[in-house]
Amino acid sequence: MIRVCLVDDQTLVRQGVRSLLDLSADIRVVAEASDGRQALEVIAQHQPDVVLMDLRMPGMNGIEAMQALASGPGLPPTIILTTFNDDELVLAGLKAGARGFLLKDVSLEQLVEAIHTVAAGDSLLQPAMTQRLLEGVESLNNAFLSLDHPDPLTERETEILRLMAGGYSNREIAQALNVAEGTVKNHVSNILSKLGVRDRTRAVLKALELKLV
Repeated sequence: MIRVCLVDDQTLVRQGVRSLLDLSADIRVVAEASDGRQALEVIAQHQPDVVLMDLRMPGMNGIEAMQALASGPGLPPTIILTTFNDDELVLAGLKAGARGFLLKDVSLEQLVEAIHTVAAGDSLLQPAMTQRLLEGVESLNNAFLSLDHPDPLTERETEILRLMAGGYSNREIAQALNVAEGTVKNHVSNILSKLGVRDRTRAVLKALELKLV
């Protein structure tokens, strides 16, 4: 069972997402919060497997909440809840540690798939979002730890990083390259180490900044 926390200041949004997730057999909403500060409390209390996080909230917003979690007890795998007009905020949220984003009118199938994806350790960066990141990444300084001069990537690592930037999971990359999934996981670990980042999303952001992809 994947345990989820919903964080959004709009009650109707939380109710709608909860209603969708109630239809899933292996996902359960264990906590809700209406702002970032409340989110810190319920996340610490319930230890969810995945967080669905709104960004625009009164008081402590979603980005501030993610930064507080990342610098303290740890940020659970987090998906941003957003709209088409929040590109800059989404980028800032990804840099704060989110694994990806969903639009608030998401379908049940997309929502369930996204939750399973981040719970498994993958990210939700899709090709359309990668293009938006590419357009916006130069306007914001890195807000996360990384190496200024990363170690060079091998040709295979660069190939895998490009597929990561396209939103492909380890399993999909393994199928595309006709290699074992464990081999891809080892390459991904090497990529994170060489770039000096802690997760796949930040690896893609760093790669976009360095124009590696």
